[in-house]
Amino acid sequence: MPVVLDPDAAAVYKAFQEAGRPAYETLTAAEARAYYAQARFVSNPEPPELARVAPLSIPAPHGAIPTRIYVPKAPRLVNGLAPALVFFHGGGWVIGDLDSHDVVCRQLADAGALIVISVDYRLAPEHKFPAAIDDAIAATKWIAANAREFGIDAARLSIGGDSAGGNLAAVAALAARDGNGPKIAGQVLIYPATDFAMTHGSHSEPETGVLLTHSVIRWFCDHYLNGTADIHDWRASPARATTLAGLPPAYVLTAGADPLRDEGDEYAARLKQAGVPVTYKHFPGQFHGFFTMGKLLPEANVAVGEIGAWLKALG
Repeated sequence: MPVVLDPDAAAVYKAFQEAGRPAYETLTAAEARAYYAQARFVSNPEPPELARVAPLSIPAPHGAIPTRIYVPKAPRLVNGLAPALVFFHGGGWVIGDLDSHDVVCRQLADAGALIVISVDYRLAPEHKFPAAIDDAIAATKWIAANAREFGIDAARLSIGGDSAGGNLAAVAALAARDGNGPKIAGQVLIYPATDFAMTHGSHSEPETGVLLTHSVIRWFCDHYLNGTADIHDWRASPARATTLAGLPPAYVLTAGADPLRDEGDEYAARLKQAGVPVTYKHFPGQFHGFFTMGKLLPEANVAVGEIGAWLKALG
C-alpha cells in the first residue's frame, strides 16, 4: 500500500534521522529505555491541568505494581462516581513507563472527563511473556474491586493502550470476557500489536518502517517472547483467540506508515464481524508512535480528542 507521510510527520521523521540516534536494536534494553525517556521532552505537548495526579501501588503476587492515577477537573459523575480508563503504555514490552505516557494520560483524562489509571507493568527481557499481561490483568481486576475507594464507577471501567499497551488491553479484554477479570465497558486499541506471526503485508513494506522499523520490532519480540511457541498463544497474539464475540465496544486506531497497520485493521474488521461495536480510525499520513507527539503532530491531538469523545459516548 503506497504511503505518503503528512508534511509534519515527514519533518519529524527527517529530524529523527538527522539527529543520528542509534537504532534500539544496537542497544541494551536499559540504554534503549534511556533514549526513549528523553524523546518525550521534544515531542510531548503541554499537558492540561487536572484536579489531581498521584502515585498508586497495586498489590500483585510478585510484588507491587506501580501505577499513577489522573483525576480531571470535571469528571462525569453519576451518584458521585466517575468512569475510568485503565491505560497500558507502549514501548514494545521493553521500554516505556509511567513518565513516557504521562502527558497523554493527562490528555485522555481531560478529553474523556474520566479518571485514568496508568499501569507500569513489568518489562522484558527481565520479565518475559506473560509477565506484562499478568500485571495488566491483575491491575484491572484490583482497580475494579477497589473502584469506589477511588471514586470510580466499576460499571464504567474501560481499558486501553498504545502499541504493546494496545496488545495488553486487547488481551485483558479477552481475559475479562472469559471470566478472568471484571466486566469492561470499552477498549481503546491504539495501533495495537495483535499477531506475533508478523505475516501481514505492512510488516514487509519499506514505507512502513518509519521510526518503528521492521528490525526493531523483531528486537522487541525476541526480548518479550520465550520462543516461537508463544506466537500462537492468544495471550501474546489476541488475533489467535478462538472467537472475538462478546467483547466490549472498541475504538481501534491505525497509522499508514506503521508495520502494525494491517494487523490492527484486520483485528478491527474481525471484531465487527463478531458483532462487536467498533469505531475505526485510520491516519494514513502518520507513523507508529505519533499519538504521544502532540507538540509536533497536530493529528495526535485530534486523535486524543476523538478518543475522549468516544469514551464520553460510552456513558
